[in-house]
Amino acid sequence: MSWVVYILRCGDDSLYTGITNDLAARVAAHEVGTGAKYTKGRGPFRLVYEEVCTDRSEASKRERAIKGLSRAEKLKLFS
Repeated sequence: MSWVVYILRCGDDSLYTGITNDLAARVAAHEVGTGAKYTKGRGPFRLVYEEVCTDRSEASKRERAIKGLSRAEKLKLFS
């Protein structure tokens, strides 16, 4: 089972970074308001970045690294 680090662009133009092992289901959960506290009420969402990782540990480490980036640095990942 592979894990994915992803970035969503929210309807308010903010960016949300998360990890999952089922990207389609996770994005759908964000759309209906059950994905994460931060994203509730911030839709619609656009998936702007995804990075496949070998396991949850690698995905978590990469998520932390991405969350530590500035907004400009995050935008460079998918621009």
